[in-house]
Amino acid sequence: MTYTILVTGASSGFGLMTARALAEAGHTVYASMRETQGRNAPRVAEIAQWSKEKSLDLRTAELDVQSEASVADAIAHILKDSGRLDVIVHNAGHMVFGPAEAFTPEQMIQQYDVNVLGAQRVNRAALPYLRKQGKGLLVWVGSSSTRGGTPPFLAPYFAAKAAMDALAVSYSTELARWGIETTIMVPGAFTKGTNHFAHSGKPADAHVAAEYENGPYAGVTDQALKGLASLEPADADPAEVAAEIVRVVGLPFGKRPFRVHVDPSQDGAEIVNGVADRMRREMYYAIGLQDLLSPKLNG
Repeated sequence: MTYTILVTGASSGFGLMTARALAEAGHTVYASMRETQGRNAPRVAEIAQWSKEKSLDLRTAELDVQSEASVADAIAHILKDSGRLDVIVHNAGHMVFGPAEAFTPEQMIQQYDVNVLGAQRVNRAALPYLRKQGKGLLVWVGSSSTRGGTPPFLAPYFAAKAAMDALAVSYSTELARWGIETTIMVPGAFTKGTNHFAHSGKPADAHVAAEYENGPYAGVTDQALKGLASLEPADADPAEVAAEIVRVVGLPFGKRPFRVHVDPSQDGAEIVNGVADRMRREMYYAIGLQDLLSPKLNG
């Protein structure tokens, strides 16, 4: 079965890989990104050429997850352009690296705005349609950092991804009776093959950052990054995340897993999430709402 799919943050990394892989699987895919007529114009042209050469249905859409108007316009455009929307891949995100104290509150807000509120804006624009349709799938691209190993100097990003995970967990049961499924994809720390680390933001308070870097935490930045890289197997491929998303989308309704880990470094998130997700299920049984753990087939 083929679907119409929106992938947010699809100008590079997991988003672009996922959009291409889904198109190759036969779906109609909208690779959304900011500034399609500005800095991302070359990417838009590249995607159009790729789609034409391969005779696949990969399209682009202007969508800034930090703008409610932009999100609303993008959803309206997709519905008008293709006549439907079946799957949303919440992938848009941004990483920062540095001592937590050196980030301003405004920088922290920006992390939450992209990683958490961005998904909320997309949901508020798209869910009325999906609920009326009585069927759909939300795929949330999370992070093993929410419950796995947490090396230093990534606090704002880790906090935002943990908030996104919590939001996804709550949404899953609140949407089940509407026939909308949830899968949380949990990638590990892929240090190669994406721009995640290369494009990470820096703390605005350079003075505080310097006190850490020139004081007792001298060398910790290099040690943390090299340590993460050393845990990663040589054959670790971020395209595995895209492949897993394609697999999940292709599964029959009601058979899609709640959570999927793609973590070559095995940082422990799968073990801890297993316990947390079991306790969640037990709670729903205890309060008599266990039907919310599985999507309802409507129609």
